[in-house]
Amino acid sequence: MPDTFTARHLATVDAFFGGTFDPVHYGHLKPVEALAQQVGLSSVTLLPNNVPPHRPQPEATAQQRLEMVKLAIADHPLFRVDDRELQRETPSYTIETLETLRKERGAKASLAFIIGQDSLLNLYKWHRWESLLAVCHLLVCARPGYRQQLDTPQLQAWFEEHAVSCAGRLSEKPAGFIYLADTPLVNVSATEIRKRRHAGQDCDHLLPPAVQHYIDSQGLYRE
Repeated sequence: MPDTFTARHLATVDAFFGGTFDPVHYGHLKPVEALAQQVGLSSVTLLPNNVPPHRPQPEATAQQRLEMVKLAIADHPLFRVDDRELQRETPSYTIETLETLRKERGAKASLAFIIGQDSLLNLYKWHRWESLLAVCHLLVCARPGYRQQLDTPQLQAWFEEHAVSCAGRLSEKPAGFIYLADTPLVNVSATEIRKRRHAGQDCDHLLPPAVQHYIDSQGLYRE
């Protein structure tokens, strides 16, 4: 089981968490909060994307999704937001964003990208996925109901080659490790929230109140 660290251990690791955030909800925020506490991250930057290459286009506009993220993290000093991907009109490829961040922060900075267990299992489908560990570490949050093994022996061997059980090792080098976090399984999805909204059902327990109020004020996710 992963070990627990205080914030001083990984204060020098820049952590990023990308997503469509259509809308942002507790399934995004609570596991990342637990991850940060568990491994000692002092901040996490959210990266809302504009044109996701692997899923349908968002229902909310880029500006609405950015505003919802800002509202969701307003009272959480752990979180920051970076809207660079929302400025693009082309698909948002994680590797390209991370390469830009690497150039900005320099070759020696420790960078980490947070993903869910579902994304780890499908990582081989990502654009230039083989290059990810050359520019960052991967911090993986558990997801409800997902299997533990990757699809092929080759992928499993790749994972085992890079996996570490000690979070302190993430500050040893700028990139290259995969850390599996023992985070809570928060079974909430944006798809579920949109479906509930379309059906006129309550979503108050699934996302921050400020986000719910914004969704209501904008009339989002209604038929």
